[in-house]
Amino acid sequence: MSKKKPETEKETTEELEKGEKAKEVNPLEKELADTKEQLLRVTAEYANFRKRSEKEKNESFAFATSKTVSEILPVIDNLERALSNEQEDYEGLKKGVQMTYDGLMASLEKLGVTAFGESGEQFDPNLHNAVMHIEDDTLEANVITDVFQKGYKINDKVVRPAMVKTAN
Repeated sequence: MSKKKPETEKETTEELEKGEKAKEVNPLEKELADTKEQLLRVTAEYANFRKRSEKEKNESFAFATSKTVSEILPVIDNLERALSNEQEDYEGLKKGVQMTYDGLMASLEKLGVTAFGESGEQFDPNLHNAVMHIEDDTLEANVITDVFQKGYKINDKVVRPAMVKTAN
């Protein structure tokens, strides 16, 4: 029996040494586990952020579209009334079209859309598309003489450049 006891003490000593080594490795394993958990949390937060951002972007676009359509609907109503009118009064029709145009321009202005490109303005290649050019000594250089199609911009962003004829 005495032989077994030293073996047991030896085994106990080896177990203690292994336990101490395990305790030494344990803080590193704990740190690794904490880092993995933190990485998983950050990854999940980022995925949620992307989903939330996409949802907000879609909602914002839907809101902007809804606002735009609600501004233009009265113009459509006026055009429908004009088309359903059976009168052959040219002046009345012209007045109705002018009122509809004014209403549409007012709606666009509420949305931040402005028209540009008038005869006599200086030509700016960032705003205008010159499709014709004439030589005229009575006009200054790079002056717009005719506007074939007005340009439009929202705030400072050009939506469509003006199509113009320039001189000199």
